[in-house]
Amino acid sequence: MQLTHFHFDVDSDGVALLRMDVLCEKLNILTISVAEELELALDRVASDQNIKALVFGSMKSAGFMAGADIEVMRDVKTAPEAEALSQATQKLFGRFETLHKKLHKPVVAAIDGMALGGGLELALACQSRIASDSPHTVLSLPEVQLGLIPGGGGTQRLPRLIGIAAALDLILTGKKVFAKKALHLGLVDELVPASILISAAKKRALALLKQQSLKTSKPKAHDKLKPKAKGWRRFKKAMFKLSNPQNWQRAALETNALGQQLLFNQAQKQLFKKTRGNYPAPLKAIEAIQHGLSQGQKAGLEFEAEQFGMLAVSPQAKALMSLFFATRELKKDSGVDARPVTHLLVQGGGLMGAGIAAVSITEANLPVRIKEKDNAGLSRAAKYVERVISARRKRGRYSRAQANTLMFHLTTTTMASGYKAAEVVIEAVFEDLEQKQQMLREAEKGGGPEIIFASNTSSLPISEIAKASRHPETVIGMHYFSPVEKMPLLEVVITPMTAAWVIATCVELGKKQGKTVIVVKDGAGFYTSRILAPYINEAVRLVAEGAAIDAIDNAMMDFGFPVGPLTLIDEIGIDVGAKAGKIMHQAFGERLKPPTALEALLHDNRQGRKNGRGFYIYKNGKKGKADTSIYALCNSKRRYSENLSKAAIIERCTLAMINEAALCLDEGIIRNKRDGNIGAVFGLGFPPFLGGPFNYIDTCGTKNILERLEKLAQQHG
Repeated sequence: MQLTHFHFDVDSDGVALLRMDVLCEKLNILTISVAEELELALDRVASDQNIKALVFGSMKSAGFMAGADIEVMRDVKTAPEAEALSQATQKLFGRFETLHKKLHKPVVAAIDGMALGGGLELALACQSRIASDSPHTVLSLPEVQLGLIPGGGGTQRLPRLIGIAAALDLILTGKKVFAKKALHLGLVDELVPASILISAAKKRALALLKQQSLKTSKPKAHDKLKPKAKGWRRFKKAMFKLSNPQNWQRAALETNALGQQLLFNQAQKQLFKKTRGNYPAPLKAIEAIQHGLSQGQKAGLEFEAEQFGMLAVSPQAKALMSLFFATRELKKDSGVDARPVTHLLVQGGGLMGAGIAAVSITEANLPVRIKEKDNAGLSRAAKYVERVISARRKRGRYSRAQANTLMFHLTTTTMASGYKAAEVVIEAVFEDLEQKQQMLREAEKGGGPEIIFASNTSSLPISEIAKASRHPETVIGMHYFSPVEKMPLLEVVITPMTAAWVIATCVELGKKQGKTVIVVKDGAGFYTSRILAPYINEAVRLVAEGAAIDAIDNAMMDFGFPVGPLTLIDEIGIDVGAKAGKIMHQAFGERLKPPTALEALLHDNRQGRKNGRGFYIYKNGKKGKADTSIYALCNSKRRYSENLSKAAIIERCTLAMINEAALCLDEGIIRNKRDGNIGAVFGLGFPPFLGGPFNYIDTCGTKNILERLEKLAQQHG
């Protein structure tokens, strides 16, 4: 065989080793040409009598297989086209299953690194899976994040392998599973060091071959007299499994039709609570699993392909895929002038500073020093970093030893020390210009002339902070979002004086921290905080006009935001929001004038969640009901108002944000619509299934949006 994308060998035991190495690609992806070659290789395995078993692995250091080529989906115009792609993938992966089920040739997947989407679906079609214990080994079916369902048999094979409840959890969320967790779930059968992965996979293939021959050989007469030790061991193993409460649940619920229906009903309820019906793909995934379990795998695969085809041309999938392609393009943006960063210093150990330190340690593998004013602050910061690392360890990403090693990357100080070693200093202190300038002066005094000073301010112009600098070309903004370890966006904010190498270095640092990075121009609020301000302002005005607090939040969550605007201002802090609002008002005039109701709330000492008094009542840090006493403070005309419909609430809040986004593009604050969409979705939670504010404008039509805005301007100023 002449193979371009695969390496094929057969050893003396008759075990074929087929390793994927897609030409000119960093990751293994399944393209049409790759699939054709794989068919040839499988033909050889099936027809060659000297080949007794197959081990499938990868030659790439980056991973096992990253799935199918999503680029193909750009050209798909009709549901039948997409359905045909799914059917072809199912047929290809089904050949792995045929090898071990019908031709009795064991197939073992040797997984090191990423096995995502189609990569995991291929592995599921194998008889057994062995994975490396590397922290880089991760398995996932992320198709729902693209508005799709697994289309290569994933909805059928995964629940049969690990159970319905566990499969629903993985398929409906697209979450990543690290090696230890995968073993616990039964997703893989064994973990070994990467250095012996292939030899271990071959060993398992031979063991499966031997086991198979024992099953097919007839027992001799004297064998019947021997004690059934193996049967006893199987019985003990079964009893041990039943001692696990999770297995009780599986046995009770998943092995009968009534229990299965209960699981599916519960999954649908939880799903609707989370998505409000805005995402069709997860619901179709539930239906596909249910259909396969009730009608059989063949019928399940047909249903999966049909639904995949319909979803692929849905507006939700198109919008989500546009975001995927946009983020991929952003990752390819690289500055040739980037300088290496070996040490990082973070000024301020609050939630933001500690979060920045945590991602720098866990994602970028950097030594980090946190500077705080007192030991109590340092203790809180260190505990925060430890919690982040511990949470990832529990998910199976790290061993105990690896987690302990990461904690050694953190040092703390209350003195002005550590600046000499750091190439970058990130300031994360209180939103006060004078204090931030003081931090800048301290960094320049302690560090060299080319030390980069990055401010994590969310609203103060970087050029104002840079006025205190002797080297304004090294001053930049790095605006993270809270909580830093969970929020994917980073705004890198540049002034006309910021040097190109400084921009490139900070963009690369952000990528290493695991962030999706957009570069924006300096100005009050930059991009995300600026478009958030009119959105929040409009929500507060609606309260003053008589709309119920929870009605506003529910309307915006029904539209697709993860939380409502009034819950969000409580989380940010009403005092913090009011301070940022004043900055916006000074910069942009009447358009971004904060509502007078905000001042009334401040006078009543309402700061939101942090002091338990906001738009909602908080007890022991937990959010309760809306605080009805707010209406009197805001001079609300009525408690409720029928003429303030859900549609009106959505239109006013959403279009206020969209209008400001268009102004940011017009003024060059953002480089293009792509960055504007990514910033709003990943930074503010703008509904991903709508693709971002500019995608929403394009979908509705510019003329339509303009007419609606002009009508609102006539009504409300």
